[in-house]
This record gives sequence, structure tokens and C-alpha cells, in this order.
Amino acid sequence: MKAANSTHYTIGLDYGTNSVRAVVIDVADGRELSSAVYNYEHGESGVMLEQSNPDLARQSPSDYLVGLERVTCAALEDAASDKAFSTDRVIGIGVDTTGSTPLPIDKQARSLSDSPKFKNDLDAQAWLWKDHTGHAEAAEITDAAAKHRPEYLLKCGGRYSSEWFWAKTLRCARVNKAVFDAAHTWVEIADWIPAMLCGVTDASAIRRGICAAGHKAFFHTAWGGYPDADFLSKLHPGLKRVRESLPNKVYNVAEKAGTLSAEWAKKLGLPAGIPVAVGAFDAHLGAVGAGIDDGTLVKIIGTSTCDIMVSPVSRNVADIPGLCGIVPESVLPGYLGLEAGQSAVGDIFNWFVNKIQPGGAAATHEQLSRDAAALRPGESGLLALDWHNGNRTVLVDQRLTGLMLGMTLHTTPAEIYRALIEATAMGARTIMERLEAFGVPVRRVVNCGGISARSPLAMQIYADVMNRPINVSRSLQTCALGSAIAGAVVAGAKAGGYDRFEDAIPRMTGVHERHYTPNPKAVAVYETLYAQYRQLHDAFGIAGEKRDLSQVMKTLLTVRDSVHQQSK
Repeated sequence: MKAANSTHYTIGLDYGTNSVRAVVIDVADGRELSSAVYNYEHGESGVMLEQSNPDLARQSPSDYLVGLERVTCAALEDAASDKAFSTDRVIGIGVDTTGSTPLPIDKQARSLSDSPKFKNDLDAQAWLWKDHTGHAEAAEITDAAAKHRPEYLLKCGGRYSSEWFWAKTLRCARVNKAVFDAAHTWVEIADWIPAMLCGVTDASAIRRGICAAGHKAFFHTAWGGYPDADFLSKLHPGLKRVRESLPNKVYNVAEKAGTLSAEWAKKLGLPAGIPVAVGAFDAHLGAVGAGIDDGTLVKIIGTSTCDIMVSPVSRNVADIPGLCGIVPESVLPGYLGLEAGQSAVGDIFNWFVNKIQPGGAAATHEQLSRDAAALRPGESGLLALDWHNGNRTVLVDQRLTGLMLGMTLHTTPAEIYRALIEATAMGARTIMERLEAFGVPVRRVVNCGGISARSPLAMQIYADVMNRPINVSRSLQTCALGSAIAGAVVAGAKAGGYDRFEDAIPRMTGVHERHYTPNPKAVAVYETLYAQYRQLHDAFGIAGEKRDLSQVMKTLLTVRDSVHQQSK
């Protein structure tokens, strides 16, 4: 392998729930020269909502393209302050996005929302990952697959989710015939945005990634790609046409989506012809940016979480119930990508601070964190379920909701805040235990994302609840960094990048020196609380599960009283 030249750079684009970020990265060591953020303009914090339907969440495709130009130009302008930087040394571009966030497009690969007819139609926008309007359709897909194509469910954890591709397209077919009929095809924005950068004007020419196709759309080589037309027609006759518009071949992130078009090169102030990597979901490239390898569990903690692991394709990994798929090469070439996650984490904390507003509008995360940090594990007598936006893993049920147990007339906002953090940590442990129960050992945990960097309280609670040391990625922008690494790999060693991810990751990633070690006393308390959490988890989350919950409240009080007694 040719050594990377320190004067070569890549651009990583990270499309999140509320904003898009661009980073300019030094290929030699992963150093971030610059970054820029654009907050989506449409909707509430970038999400288009409908008051009468709390399950609906859409985004404007125009925000993606406007944001692409603004953040890239801003990041490049900032990078120019480094004397070694010049735009002709940019060798690759990578893109990650939320998912599953499918978009209806026409034959020319344009968003239907560009048409005057559908400009104000929410169904013609991008269907954001957190849109759960298709929950009934997801259940129908699960039932149909169980009856006719059980092999489909084996590869996606046993249950299809309302967050995913076919539930959303089926929902549109049911509720908006005009939009559904006008769409030539549907495409994940992880595939559409790289295609736009490459100047693709033919929908059939879009290179679709295995990440989105495999984890969210039932794609697998074992049955020839996407689900067959006969199966989809049983759900809705119109889905046959969608299937016919989809390719039988997909690509991994080590391959090119194309090269930067002359039009976008001019807009961005970059040379035309720069290779653009096939797109992937933020969590999967975030795992790359966090330094993923065999045995490492990467937790990308943001508004929600995604948990990612990889395992060599040659290893016989069992189908794991409740996972969001085990997909060959969805994260790294030559490895199975294993995805799990929680539908809300940061969103839960923000809900409590911004919607409930304990103590009034002046309530802040910082103050609540300080007060919560002064509490000992079990001191509050509280226990929560982290299902405020449904359960992504291991139950895969978006019709589940949050729960707080153990409140008394003495319960404080800080106690509730801490209990919510503890609940998300217990959800994380549930996922880890499911992986290990099916033969995927977790030897190392790396957390990344804003909460990981900003909340020592949360990270210590995670270490204590999971009973594992917690490392934190050194990059605050692991998803964008992972995209930049993909850009370095598609550029190749001859251009100053890398030929393999195995070469790029050790050079371009790392963790902070500070890490979080389990506290034995806290671990002992959380063992008791976690057992109660699992009682609630199974009783409310598993159909037909019969649990005697009559002792849960009393156990929480016993733990609380014991903690108080020890302090005397």
C-alpha cells in the first residue's frame, strides 16, 4: 500500500435528522481541518410534521441539496486557512444519511416535490426514518412474509419495522394514489444524494447501496436481491411496478457511486471528476469513523441510537431475532454488518427538558445533569422504559410507549432525568445481551456522538449498567469522518488515499484517553434494577408473556431504602 500523503483530503457529508454537516479531513491521520453545519429550513427543527398525525415525519429534499452546497462551501472556505490545503488536493467524497428515509422520484431522478403539483404534498417529500405512519403496513408485511417468505424475516430479526422502506412505500400506495402513481421509483436518500452529486439524471442509473437495501428493504443475494414481484403484489398490486424499477445489483461503500459532476463541481468550487463513494446510513459509517473491527460494539448515540458490529463473512453467524438485519458488506467489505438500536435516546432527554420543562422554561440539560450526578444508583426508587418512540431492538415494535414507575410525592426532576438515562442504558444492555446470546461476543464498546462527548454522567451510567468499560471516539463527528474515510478508500492509494478500509481505519480513527470503568457498587445495584427492567420489558413488550409485576414497585422501594440506609 502506498502511504497516504498528508496533503490529501477528503470530504465527509453527514445528513442527520435536523441538519447536514460537512467535514474536511486529512487523509493521513484523520485530522479534521474544518466543519460546517446547515440546519434544515423546512418544518420543526427540519422535520415536517402533521398536527393530527403524530406518527408522521417528513423532510424536504430541497433542504438536502441547499444544505449540500452551503456546508461544503463553508467547510472548504474554512479549510483554506490551513496553508497546506487546496481544493485540488481533495481526492474523494463520502455521504451518510438517516435511514430508512425513502423518497419518491421521477424517471429523471428528480424528487416529486420539485413538481408544482406535489410541492406542498407531504407524501411527495422524503419519508424520514422516524415516520411511523406505516405501522399497520409493517405488521401486514411481517404476517405476509411469515406465511409466504419466512426466509425474509430471518435476515431482518424476525419482524419488519414501520421505519423501513416497504412499509413506507406500501403506506403511500394506500393513502395517496396520486403520489404513488406519479413516482417512477422510490430511492433511499443515502443513494439519491450521491447520485445528485454525480449528476445522475436517469433513475435507473442510480447506484444503490447494500447498506440501505439489505437492512431496510429485504435485499439478499440468497433470493436474487429485493423481494420478488409476486410477494409484493400480494401486499399491493402497485408494488410490482416499484420492484421492477429496482436493480438486481447493489454496491458497498468501497465502490463508487460515480464522480463529481461539472455542475456540482462549479457550485462547490472543486475539480470535476472526484470519486464519490456509494452512500450508506449514518450509523454504519459512524461505526467506521469510530474504528470498528471484529468484536467491537459501536454505539452511535444521538436522537436515537444505532448499534453496529461486524463479523467476517466466513464466520457462521446465526440469524438473531430482533436485530435490524445481518447483511453482508453493509458496513465493511468482507464482513457481515449487524445492526440494532433504540428508537429514542437523546429525543427522550430533549422531550423531558423541552416539552415537560421541569422547573419551567429555564430548565437545562446541564443543570439536570449536575443534580442527577449527585444521586446514587437506586436512590430515586424510579425505573423507566425507554420506548417513547417505540422499540427498535429487540422487540421491533413502534406501537410501544414510554413508562415511568416508582414515582411518589417526593420525586424530583433530577431523579426522573437520571431514571431516563438509566432506562436507555438498560435498553443498550438488552441489545448487547441479545448479540452475545447468539454467539457474537462484545469485547469492546466504543460510544460516539454528542451525548457520548458531552455527558460523563450518561457514559458512567452506561458503563455501570452494561458492566463494561466504555470508550468514547475521539472524533465528535464520527459519521462524517466515516464518510470521509469511504471517500479516501474509493480514491485509492494511487491517488493518495487507501485501497482498503483495514488500512484507513487504524490511521484515521481513535478513542479518547479518558474512558469509563464500571463501579462495582453501582453495578450491584443496577443488577437488581435491570432484573426489574426486564420484567417490565417482557411483560409489556412480548405478546402472551405472563409476568407477575406485583413486586416491582416494592422492589424499587426496597432498593431505595437500602441506598438511603447505607448513607447514614
